[in-house]
Amino acid sequence: MKKLLIGLTAAAAITGSAISGSAMAQTVIQVSTWGGPNHGVNTIVWPTWKQWIEEATDGRVTLNVNHDLGPPPAQMEIVADGIADATWIFHGHMAGRFQLTQLPEFPTFEEFTSEAAAAAYWRTHQAYLADANEHRGVVVVGLGMHGPGQAFAADEITGLDDLRGKRMRVGGGVMNSVAEKLGIVGVALPPTGVYEAASQGVVEGAMLTIEALRSFRLAEVTPNVLTVPGGFYRGSFAIVVNPDTWNSIDEADRNAIMEVSGERLSRLFGYMMDTHDERAVGFSEDYDVVFNQISDADLERLRELTADLPDEWVRTAASNRGVDGEAALAHFRQELARASQEPSIAPETVEVRP
Repeated sequence: MKKLLIGLTAAAAITGSAISGSAMAQTVIQVSTWGGPNHGVNTIVWPTWKQWIEEATDGRVTLNVNHDLGPPPAQMEIVADGIADATWIFHGHMAGRFQLTQLPEFPTFEEFTSEAAAAAYWRTHQAYLADANEHRGVVVVGLGMHGPGQAFAADEITGLDDLRGKRMRVGGGVMNSVAEKLGIVGVALPPTGVYEAASQGVVEGAMLTIEALRSFRLAEVTPNVLTVPGGFYRGSFAIVVNPDTWNSIDEADRNAIMEVSGERLSRLFGYMMDTHDERAVGFSEDYDVVFNQISDADLERLRELTADLPDEWVRTAASNRGVDGEAALAHFRQELARASQEPSIAPETVEVRP
């Protein structure tokens, strides 16, 4: 019944919106999105990718973005079932389904851009992870990383001890493992549910990114932020397409779309996250948000607490999927260093909306 209701609602929305799609386009890829209208994926990623696709295919293929077709954890199913043609997913929302995608999420305690991380992630995925087929049922056309994941709370937090015992939103993946080691009482919620949960006292805080101060209105309900260089964790995403939709596109146009997808689309996603982290810092000034950076002593404690996470991933997740985890981790770190020295996507190639 749940699938039927989602499907009927989505079909009605898509049918209505498709009428307003590009009249010249032979194929309209119906995108399901979430995150709110002002989220960067909706103001930067989809508009830019749409422009790139239209240019690459001479207008034969375009995108049409549909909001509210289903909650974040349902997005993979929405596309796999053909309710929509494409979407973006957060791997942590599907516990147990994705394990290899934790590779780029471990804390590094080093500063680097999400754009560089996304480029390194795409290269590592193609070299080591893709053959494990964790994304079975959909076609992966891009990967993404968000910025440093930090700790947010309604009350002041100045160190790790302030986090112990707090009920805080967690979203899966490495984030959950870090929260457990810190003694946080994790409450599984998508980011879209944090504002309501925090305003009602269901949670006392959240593990999220700086951009969430604006995108998910955390500045209003959890205005105290404890920051770690490079973040407590990072989070991985994928942009995926229904395989039937993908195969229905002319081969020449598929190839053209991939020319503006893959690493380029991944970089765009990371660029978007970097941009919105920066915007959120300015936005937070109107809400008296307090930022406290972790002390050197706590940073060393955190480093020791999380030191075994990559090794555990190599022993379990990677080995269970038949992947050389040590080699994959080394490759990712090497590519991250390389990508950090490469030029960013030129702003003039990116369509940025307010």
